[in-house]
Amino acid sequence: MKKLSGVVVVVLLAATLAFAWTFTPRPLPVPDAPGPQLPPPPAVRATIAVAETGVLESNALFAYRGGGFEPRPFGMDVFVVRHPQGTLLFEAGFGRHLHEHLQSVPWLMRVLSKVQPATPLDAQLKAAGLPPERLAGVFLTHTHWDHVGALQDLPGVPVYLPRVERDFIAHGGEATALLRSFGELNYRLYDFDGPPYAGFAASHDVFGDGSVVVVPAGGHTPGAVVAFVRGADHDYALIGDQAWQREGVDIPAEKPWLSRLMVDDDAAGVRRNLVDLHRLQQANPRLLVVPSHDRRVTATLPRLAPAQS
Repeated sequence: MKKLSGVVVVVLLAATLAFAWTFTPRPLPVPDAPGPQLPPPPAVRATIAVAETGVLESNALFAYRGGGFEPRPFGMDVFVVRHPQGTLLFEAGFGRHLHEHLQSVPWLMRVLSKVQPATPLDAQLKAAGLPPERLAGVFLTHTHWDHVGALQDLPGVPVYLPRVERDFIAHGGEATALLRSFGELNYRLYDFDGPPYAGFAASHDVFGDGSVVVVPAGGHTPGAVVAFVRGADHDYALIGDQAWQREGVDIPAEKPWLSRLMVDDDAAGVRRNLVDLHRLQQANPRLLVVPSHDRRVTATLPRLAPAQS
C-alpha cells in the first residue's frame, strides 16, 4: 500500500510540474527571412474608431506563455470602420443581454475571470448617428460568444462571414451555442476571391479599392480571419483572438495549454499565424497589429464619439 501511495504521489507531482511548464516562456521559432510587405497605400483610406462594450478581467498568465500574474483587462471592443461607401463594424462585443449570454461560457472561464459591461453597443452607435439601418454590415473575425453578443441588438444588419465559419456556427458545439441561439441572422457569405495578401494565401477586398481587405487565418476557429484597414496615418491588422495580448505577436508566443484547450480549434494553425503576423509587423513599421482584447493597443485608437448636433 505504501509503495502504491508513493507511485501516486510521484505521478501527481509529475503531472503538476508538466502543467506548470505549459505556462513558462517558450517563444515560437521565427525564420530569418524578412517578412512580406503590404501593398502600396490605396488611393482611398478608411478611418477606424473603437467602441468599448465591456471588460473581462483576467491576467497575463492565461494570455500568452510566459505571462506573469499582473492583472490584464481584456477589452471587449468593436471597431467602427468608416469608408465613403459605408460604415462597417468589425466584431460585435457584449450585448444588452450579457447576463444571459454568460451561461454559454465554459465554466472554467467564468471561474477564472470577471466581466464588467459598458454602455451597450447599440446605444453607442445611435449616439454616434449610426442606427442599425445606417450600417453596411458587421464583419466577424470569428464567432465565439464575446465577439457576437450585440448582434442580437442590431436586427437586420448584414453579418459577413466566410462559408467555413458559417458552417462552424452550425456544428461548433458549445463554442458557437450563443450565436445559434439568436436564430437565423442576416448572414452574407463571402469568398476569398482575391490574390495573396501580406503573406496570406488569399484575400477579399471589401470595397474593391484596397482600403479594407480580409484574409483567411483559420486556427482559433476554422474560418477565423484577419482584417487589414488602410488608414491615413497607420495601417491596422485586426487579428481577433489569434493573440489575446500584443506579446503573442511581439515575442511571438502562443497561449498556455489550458487557454488553448478552452478556445483554439487548431493550435498549430494559430502558431503559424502568430509567426506570420510577427514577421509582417517587423517588415511594415506603419502597421499596428490590434488584438481584439488588448486595451493597451486599442486605447491608442480614436474612440467612437457622439455625433455633433
